[in-house]
Amino acid sequence: MCYLCGKFNTTIMKKLILVFVSVVATFAAAAEVHVTIEHPETWRVSDLAPYVGQTVIFDTPMIVTSNWKYLYVSPRRIFSPTNQELPASEAYYNLLSLNSNGSLPLYNVDDYHRLGEKIYNLKAQVAANSLTFISGEWRGNTRADLEASLPEVNIRDTHTLLVCGANLEYYLAEQFDSPGPRDYEEHQKQRAKVSKALAKINADIYGLVEVQQGDAAMKEIAEDLTKNTGREFAYITDKSGANGTYTKSSFVYCTDVVETVGAIQEIEAGVKNRKKMQAFREKSSGEVFIFSINHFKAKSGYGTGSDADQGDGQGGYNASRVAEAKAVLAKYESFSKLLEDKDILIMGDLNAYAKEDPITTLIGGGMTDLHRFFHADSSYSYVYRSEAGYLDHALCNPTMLPQITGMNAYHINSDENDIYTYDSSDDLSMFRCSDHDPVLVGLRLKAVSDVDLTAVGVNSWEVYNENGDMYVRNAAGMTSPAYYRLFTIDGRLLDQVAISEEVQRIERPMQAGAYVVIVYYAGMTYKFKVIIP
Repeated sequence: MCYLCGKFNTTIMKKLILVFVSVVATFAAAAEVHVTIEHPETWRVSDLAPYVGQTVIFDTPMIVTSNWKYLYVSPRRIFSPTNQELPASEAYYNLLSLNSNGSLPLYNVDDYHRLGEKIYNLKAQVAANSLTFISGEWRGNTRADLEASLPEVNIRDTHTLLVCGANLEYYLAEQFDSPGPRDYEEHQKQRAKVSKALAKINADIYGLVEVQQGDAAMKEIAEDLTKNTGREFAYITDKSGANGTYTKSSFVYCTDVVETVGAIQEIEAGVKNRKKMQAFREKSSGEVFIFSINHFKAKSGYGTGSDADQGDGQGGYNASRVAEAKAVLAKYESFSKLLEDKDILIMGDLNAYAKEDPITTLIGGGMTDLHRFFHADSSYSYVYRSEAGYLDHALCNPTMLPQITGMNAYHINSDENDIYTYDSSDDLSMFRCSDHDPVLVGLRLKAVSDVDLTAVGVNSWEVYNENGDMYVRNAAGMTSPAYYRLFTIDGRLLDQVAISEEVQRIERPMQAGAYVVIVYYAGMTYKFKVIIP
């Protein structure tokens, strides 16, 4: 009897264990809630409130927005409000509010990840104001990605000249001081990182800012480029011959490809020795253009009067930066008349984001913002307190615009953690050689008679409804990058997508009703109203 009871109990126990395991497995599967973020552009951390205490899998990729101490993630890149919207506008304040509640810490990640890396199928435990990482697929914007190739500058044609604008973050070759290398050993580490980056880019002309006054630093940079690229580089000496630890802006160029035309032009307004123009002639074509490299007054410090921080997102000394922008335009007018050549490319660290007054002043003076022209509002070259934007600009006048093949920022610096600077580590790679990304512009210079100014604004897009599906069509087969934004009729943003096909289906399922689609292409916007029956 006991034997039979024992046998019976064992059988029952096995069945109970199987049932228990099945229940646990079912519970575990049920606990893995799939979360799709329908509107990444307006998502807030508070939207996760229903999932607190649960394990979730995000069907929407999450993006690293901060990598200082802990990783922070969001379904969107966090941009500086004045990079996207006009200062003190309603849209500016809306974005300011979204940014304040737009990302949250991701714990339990030990390996290094750069800003902008995406996590696909992120599985995490949700707490009130954080996520704990369980698993996920990391993709994109890694060091390996950037080492594999330079960013694309042949977006609408093949370049014959490559121009680079770069802030070198206090490159000192002598009279060491802080900020900048404090001694020779630190300088040699800074030199190793900078020389690797500039050689990798291998541009034909470099406009450099935050380089030590005098000739020692520029001479060293030119010699390193010659050694590391096998091409002959020269530098342009200071007009004033000034020497010291304070920094300047100037040019290094490949003498095999270009030659200077006339003397370097100093723009005296505002901070001295930081706004310069030089004309260059491409030897193969004989064509001339003006290159303006600039470093406007910084936002830091306490300005007074019109230079005081107005609380509109533009920081201090905005009036001084506007005056510097006007001075650049004035110098361009006089210098271009002297040269009898209108083509100009303006680059440099202007210490102002895309929608701030100094930039709108340049645009009002006839210049085109090449970041916006080629990349809508997705460009950045600098990250401050986890907000991306571009202080490092590339603009040009109407005759120069058709001669630009493309532009891009090379994200070797802004997405890196500061622990990899030359004064904080022994990392001698090109990564985090500065706090700003270099900006690259491709040129294919042409005679004025060969420039087609009418082609820039051609409406080459169609948006239409077919059998309940919505499509955007690249009717003329244009090659510049384009984006579309989908809005409800009352202005609520539903989606933003890069256009990658000649005929591209707008994937988002939509109910019957009216919608607005805006296509951003080549600095232009095209608005369409579509009815879904």
